[in-house]
Amino acid sequence: MLTHATVTTMLPVIDMARARAFYEQGLGLTPGGLRPDGKFLYQVGGSTLALFPKPEGTKAEHTAISFQVPDIAASVAELKKAGVVFEDYDFPDFKTVDHVCVLGAEKAAWFKDTEGNYLCIHEDLA
Repeated sequence: MLTHATVTTMLPVIDMARARAFYEQGLGLTPGGLRPDGKFLYQVGGSTLALFPKPEGTKAEHTAISFQVPDIAASVAELKKAGVVFEDYDFPDFKTVDHVCVLGAEKAAWFKDTEGNYLCIHEDLA
């Protein structure tokens, strides 16, 4: 029934200006515009990301968004240049090297947005 429906990811933000600066300057997303209900939209690939004001805020303790990239090492370098700070992990079954972890059929790297949500970039392996 929903196979062909477009998807909108909704992320609550405490400070819209701060969040927009991160998503636009840090991640390079093109602004899509402010809606009458206060949501600010971005078109990302074939999906929509909507930031919505929530004064008390909430943050996901899991990966809220994962962006697929063709070259994770190049993407990490580009995002770091824009000021994005990556998370590093060193667990027996989960370790990052140069911010990247290999997880079966993909490589992934995590960072947080201004609201504390975990975001990810991932590259599928052949």
